[in-house]
Amino acid sequence: MELRHLRYFVTVAEELHFSRAAARLHMAQPPLSQQIRRLEEEIGVTLFTRTRRRVELTAAGREFLREAQTLLELSHQAVRTAQRASRGEIGRLAIGFVASADLDVLPRVLRVWHRRFPQVEIVLHGLLPAPQIEALREGRIQVGFLRLPVDEAGVVVERIQREPLVAVLPARHRLAQRARVRLSDLAGEPMVLFPRELAPGYYDLYVGACRQAGFTPRVAHEALGIQTNLGLVAAGLGFTLLPSAIRNLRRSGVVYRPLAPPTPQTDMALAYLREQSSPVLKAFCEIAREVTKPRRAARR
Repeated sequence: MELRHLRYFVTVAEELHFSRAAARLHMAQPPLSQQIRRLEEEIGVTLFTRTRRRVELTAAGREFLREAQTLLELSHQAVRTAQRASRGEIGRLAIGFVASADLDVLPRVLRVWHRRFPQVEIVLHGLLPAPQIEALREGRIQVGFLRLPVDEAGVVVERIQREPLVAVLPARHRLAQRARVRLSDLAGEPMVLFPRELAPGYYDLYVGACRQAGFTPRVAHEALGIQTNLGLVAAGLGFTLLPSAIRNLRRSGVVYRPLAPPTPQTDMALAYLREQSSPVLKAFCEIAREVTKPRRAARR
């Protein structure tokens, strides 16, 4: 028994007339009658009583009709589900992100994503760049938001947003009242940074910015997270540099000041495995590009 046989049966049961049913099915009446008889022979029961004047369902036919309609609806639902999955409208997506992504780009992307794809389950994992790459390779996440530079074989790293670094100073710092700060003015002062092994390329970007300003930073304290980093600055133990998105995070005891040109820049990127072909991942990346495009265009 095939789905088409159920469709033939349901159509005849709804019309109770073979000629009208055949017209609905766009087929001739004799082949339809033959298919119904073969269905009855296959299941071993009579589904219709037929006279010259009328066609009626038997008791068995009425029970079979309910089940056949359910099966056809399930088959239609399966097709719809497959089509929606192929468009990325349902499924599950695990996302890794560095802490600074949570201050700006990630909420903006998720806001648009949830509005368009509310039935996709999203799982978020706060991860540093190196653990994100490991999680991508192990399949624990499908996409990551991380800071460049990153160079990993088999991993696509797509820049989506560039932003300047800002100086993060204690509120009572001698430069705190300035509208802009020259990075060279911070030479010799203690700096709060994260351990290099957590994100070597990103660490080198910070140190390289200081060296370009004419000094090698004196890293006095290393902090594992942004909040701890800000806490050390608020305590007056040094200054730090962070992406401008940090200004979305209010913290007493610290001030954020733009850097005078030439201003060091940092890039946020999407990362995913090159061989990934998930429709959900494809749709998510398209929305991330769409959301960040206006800012990229404005900078150009």
